[in-house]
Amino acid sequence: MTKRALFLASSSLALILALPGQAEADPLWPPIMRDVAPTSASATADVGDFIPGEIVVDVKDDLSDAEVQALGKEFHIKLRDNSPGVKNDGNVAIADVPASEVNALVERLSADPRVEAAEPAGIAKILWTPNDPKYGEQWHMKRAGAERAWEYACGQGVTVAVVDTGIACYDADGFMKGTDLAGTTCVGGYNFVGKNDVAADDQGHGTHVAGTIAQTTNNGVGVAGLAHCAKLMPVKVLSARGWGTMADVAEGIRWAADNGAQVINLSLGAPMKSKVVENAVNHAIKKGVVVVAAAGNSGRSVGWPAAYPGVIAVSATDKNDNIAWFSSRGPQVAIGAPGVGVTQQTICEAGKNKCEQWGVFNGTSMASPHVAGAAALLVGQGITNPDSVRSILQSTASPKDEKNLFGAGILEAGKASMHTHWGHVFMRLLALGALAAVVMRRIAKKGGKVEGGAGKVFGALVASVGLLPFLPLLGIPARAGEMRFFAELAMKPFGEWTILFAPNLHKWLPLASALPVFGLTAILFGSKRMRPVVGGIALGTAALLVQMGISGETFYALGPFMLRIWCALNALACLWLARIALDAKKI
Repeated sequence: MTKRALFLASSSLALILALPGQAEADPLWPPIMRDVAPTSASATADVGDFIPGEIVVDVKDDLSDAEVQALGKEFHIKLRDNSPGVKNDGNVAIADVPASEVNALVERLSADPRVEAAEPAGIAKILWTPNDPKYGEQWHMKRAGAERAWEYACGQGVTVAVVDTGIACYDADGFMKGTDLAGTTCVGGYNFVGKNDVAADDQGHGTHVAGTIAQTTNNGVGVAGLAHCAKLMPVKVLSARGWGTMADVAEGIRWAADNGAQVINLSLGAPMKSKVVENAVNHAIKKGVVVVAAAGNSGRSVGWPAAYPGVIAVSATDKNDNIAWFSSRGPQVAIGAPGVGVTQQTICEAGKNKCEQWGVFNGTSMASPHVAGAAALLVGQGITNPDSVRSILQSTASPKDEKNLFGAGILEAGKASMHTHWGHVFMRLLALGALAAVVMRRIAKKGGKVEGGAGKVFGALVASVGLLPFLPLLGIPARAGEMRFFAELAMKPFGEWTILFAPNLHKWLPLASALPVFGLTAILFGSKRMRPVVGGIALGTAALLVQMGISGETFYALGPFMLRIWCALNALACLWLARIALDAKKI
């Protein structure tokens, strides 16, 4: 049986945001745009494709400030930090030069070994897609399989960064918080446009995108979000006029990856490459972050960053599972998702007032967050390796023949979550049975007697598949309300509890190891009643480690090879402890 079966298992750059279309009868957009330029294709054209006389210079991360300034002096330019208030921003600097010298300086800087990338300061801008709304309901959530997915996962413990125009995550001290985001947790973000900590949305696009990912759900207000238990991280890189610099986009990606995001949504695209942005994307992926991006709305080839290797590029589909006419296409498309007639709450009056309107928008910007939300569901289920997230989403998608349009097919988040859950339960129980047989045989061979009782069963279940892995069959998780956290806890093995309690530590697998078992052995070994529980936990932990090592679905800080070494060594140690603890004659 294969692993898949087991888990059913910026130079002229215009970073395009697939902007929301209009709501029916235009009730929404005039109030929003009263204080800003109209958000149409012509409205953003006056910005141009790059900032005249500016160069973005991505110098090597290990260069000191003095060395950066020395580099500038050699080229007779002054290099200024793009975001002086942000640490570890990848050493992205801005050079102000005569417009006529930009191309020559870019070429010279690019050849310098101290420079990772140099390019004209590109502009990120909105691409508005006309909208003829047909839907007043969230057909797209049902098409993505949300109802089935919610029985298995809701993104608990996962942080999703929305690198966009910001999110309506703030109260009266900033901008008003979206009324239908009242129950959604927003973690600290950053505003790369204003260079401050308040990444409030003054445009509307980012809030709409964020809602698809983690809108407050089952609260009697507005609409639902796919991964409604996930936390949102607002990273503002685009202004109220719908554009921003490539440097800000790159730093926004890096900032999100360095500040705890496990999934990054980029509902923006570009017709040409930006090495600075590519470096930032690679930085995020190397840190185990799942990067999802809109394929673009040109109707032609896939833009960047969606086309970069490792990024999950998302095309847009309609209610009839047809490709949206505006959706970009090409071999880089990984998967399709609903992107026509997508309903979510957005902002009114530049985000400063209480907004009770829900916009119906079109674009690959609307498709991408469906996939980002589905990725958050999987990460919450323990699939923390970005390649594995992509693989599972693709293998469970509804197949379509036109790969350049749909990639592997149309997103089925429900199927992905369900197959992940039962794939884990099946493989871990299989490993548990096999390892238990080995331990029992070993004990018998040494003349011992296997300890009986329910304690070892309890411990083995808690450590291998969770105490109540069959809750979805009863429909309990989706209906648990405020008790959802505890339902998630009961469906997870002890080794994955870090996903809920300390997600940034999970990449080191502190609980999926022999360390807790050694600790429990030291404390409880003298108790005749508790020794079987310790033995069961040791056996269950070994089974979990075997599954993690075989599947390779878990992101480990030291890399995939060391993941398998870690799993093998710790599984052996757990089996040794299990044999000792479960031998009744040693009591």
